[in-house]
Amino acid sequence: MGVDKVLNVQNFLLLSVYLAAQNPVSHYWHRMTDRTFAGIYHANAFDLAMMIPYFIVLLILALYGLHRYWLVYDYFMYSKNIPPAPPPVTKWPRVTIQLPIFNERYVIERLVEAISRFDYPPELLDVQVLDDSTDETQQVASGCVERHAAQGMPIVYIHRTNREGYKAGALENGLKTAKGEFVAIFDADFLPEPDFLRRTIPYFMNPDGSEKIGMVQTRWTYLNSDYSLLTNVETILLDGHFVVEHGARSRRGTFFNFNGTAGVWRRKAIDEAGGWEHDTLTEDTDLSYRSQLKGWKFLYLPQIECASELPVDMNGFKAQQARWAKGLMQTAIKILPKVLRSDAPWHVKAEAFFHLTANISYPLMVLLSTMLLPVMIVRFQQGWFQMLLIDLPLFLASTCSISSFYLVAQRELRPKTWWRTFLYLPFVMATGIGISVRNAQAVMEAIVGKKSEFARTPKFMIEGKLGTFAKKSYRNKAGWMPYAEVLLGLYFCLTVVYAIINENFATVPFLLLFVWGYLYTGCMSLGQTYFARLRFGVNAPEMRPATSGAPGF
Repeated sequence: MGVDKVLNVQNFLLLSVYLAAQNPVSHYWHRMTDRTFAGIYHANAFDLAMMIPYFIVLLILALYGLHRYWLVYDYFMYSKNIPPAPPPVTKWPRVTIQLPIFNERYVIERLVEAISRFDYPPELLDVQVLDDSTDETQQVASGCVERHAAQGMPIVYIHRTNREGYKAGALENGLKTAKGEFVAIFDADFLPEPDFLRRTIPYFMNPDGSEKIGMVQTRWTYLNSDYSLLTNVETILLDGHFVVEHGARSRRGTFFNFNGTAGVWRRKAIDEAGGWEHDTLTEDTDLSYRSQLKGWKFLYLPQIECASELPVDMNGFKAQQARWAKGLMQTAIKILPKVLRSDAPWHVKAEAFFHLTANISYPLMVLLSTMLLPVMIVRFQQGWFQMLLIDLPLFLASTCSISSFYLVAQRELRPKTWWRTFLYLPFVMATGIGISVRNAQAVMEAIVGKKSEFARTPKFMIEGKLGTFAKKSYRNKAGWMPYAEVLLGLYFCLTVVYAIINENFATVPFLLLFVWGYLYTGCMSLGQTYFARLRFGVNAPEMRPATSGAPGF
C-alpha cells in the first residue's frame, strides 16, 4: 500500500505539472520570463534603423505626457491661488460687445437675443455685429439688428466684403469705432447669461492692482454634449483644457490664453500689445502672449460659465482641431523666441514651450503608428523582458497621463458621477489617435510656413439631442484624409492579428485603440458626407444644462 501511495502522489504531481504547462496563463508567463536564449540575439542595421527613431519618438511623447502630470500637480499644489471676490462696483464702465460672425444664419439670432437680455446699463453698452458673411446670413443678421435697435438696444451692424484677416481682421475693424473701455467677445454659437458682465467687469475694478488685469476668461459649457458619442468625447476634451490646463496655469501664475470667446478684454491691453494680428490661425493665443509679455495679467474665472454649441459632425470637428493645431504651432514659431528672450521666470518659459509646442505630438503619433508593426517584430525577437522593462514605462508615461488628466477634470466638475468617465476614456484616447493624421498635416504646414484660410466650425443650432444637420448648409468636405485614416485602421487590424498569432496579448488593447480611432474618424467622415444623420448616438453620463468649456491632447 505504501508503494501505491507513493506512485499515486508521483502521478498526481506529474499530471499537475503537465496541466500547468498547458495552462494558457502559465504558458504566457513562461514566454515572458524565459531567459534561455538571452544574449543570443544581436541587432542588425535594419533593427537599429527601426529602434532608434522609435525610442526617440516614444521619449518625446513620454516627455509631453509627464508634462500633463505636472499640470495636474500644479493644479492641486496651487489650489489656493484663486482670484478673491471683487469689491462692489460704484461706477460701471462702458463696454463694447463684439459678435464676429461668418455665415452663421442658424445661430446669429439666438446670440443677439441672449445679448439683449444683459443686465447692464444700456447707456454704457455698444454692441457690434461684425459680419463677414457671403450668404443669406447678411439679411438675417441685419434684419435682427434692425429689430433690436428699434426696441432701444444699442446695437450696430458692420459688414465687410473682403474678409481680410478673417476673425482677427473683423475684430480689429470693429475696434475702430468701439467706444468701450472694455471689450467682451462672443462667437456666434455662444449663449452668455444676462449677468455675464456684472460678474466679470468687477474683477477689473479692484483698486488694489486690478489696473494691470488685461483679460478675464470664463469657462465654456455645452448645450449639446449628449447629442452623440462625438459630442461626449468633445466635452471631456474641452473640460480637461478648461479645468486642468487653464486652472493649473492661472493658479501657478504662468501664461495662459484667451479662448477667442466668452471673455472680456481691457481695451488698453489690446492696444499696447499691438492689436489683433492675423498671421496665425489662433489670433487669440497670439494676442494673449503678446499682451502678457507687456506685463498684463490674466484671470481665469471657472465659476462663471458660458454655454456653447459643440461641433456635431466629424468633418467639422476635425477642421476645428486642425485649425487650433496649426495656429498654436504658428504662434509657437512667432512668439516662443520672444518668450525665451524675455525676463519671465524659467517656469513661465518652460510652460509656454510645452503649451505652444504640444501639437508636435500629432506628427510623432502618426510616425509611431507606421512604425509599430516592424518595431513589434523586432522587439519580439529581442524578448519580452526588454519590452516590459523599457517600452511599458514609456507607453504608460505617454498614454496614461491622458487618462489622469481628463479624470481629474471630470472629478472636479462632477464629484458624484465622475467615475462614469471611465466608460468614455477609451473613446477619448481613440479619437485623439484618429484625428492625428489631419492634425499632423496641419502642424507640418505650420512648420514649413504654408498659409491656409481660417476654416470656420459650422454650427447648426442643435441643443441636447434635438435637431439635425442632415439638410443644412456649411458642412465641411471630407477630402482625401478619411481614406488615409481608414487605411491606417486596416493596417492596425493586421497588427492586432500579428500580435495575437505571436501571443503578444498585452499589446492588443493598446493596438485596438488605434484600430477604433482611425476607423471611427475615417468612416464617420465618409459616412456623414453622404448620410448626415450618422452620429453613433449614446446616452450621456448626465444632462449638461445650457446655463451651467482648445485643445486637445
